[in-house]
Amino acid sequence: MVPSGQQDLDFSEQVYEIARQIPKGCVTSYGAIAKCIGTGKSARLVGWAMSACSGVKPKVPAHRVVNSAGVLSGKLAFKTPTHMEELLEKEGVTVKNDKVVDFKKRFWDPSIEMQF
Repeated sequence: MVPSGQQDLDFSEQVYEIARQIPKGCVTSYGAIAKCIGTGKSARLVGWAMSACSGVKPKVPAHRVVNSAGVLSGKLAFKTPTHMEELLEKEGVTVKNDKVVDFKKRFWDPSIEMQF
C-alpha cells in the first residue's frame, strides 16, 4: 500500500509520492524513503529514482532528499552543482560544506509522519 492508497504504483512512483509529502524546510533520506516503502535495503534505487525525476508531473521536490548523514549527495543531478543547496536555503534549510546543518532537527521520517 502506498500513501495515496493505490496498490499498483511502480517503485519510482512510490518514491515520488513520498517525496511530495516532505514539508518545506525539512529533509529526509534515501534510506528513510526505502524503509517507508518496505524495501529498506534499496536506498540506492531511491537515489536513482530521484535523479530521474526532473520531468515528472506533479513536480517532485528532490532537493529535500539527502543521504543518511545529511549530505547533498544528489546535487550533481540538478541543473547546476549549487542548485540543490540554493533550493534548500530558499526554504530556510542551512547548508554548509554540502551538508544540512541541524540535520536531525530538520529530518522528516516518512514512516512516522505518514503513518500508513
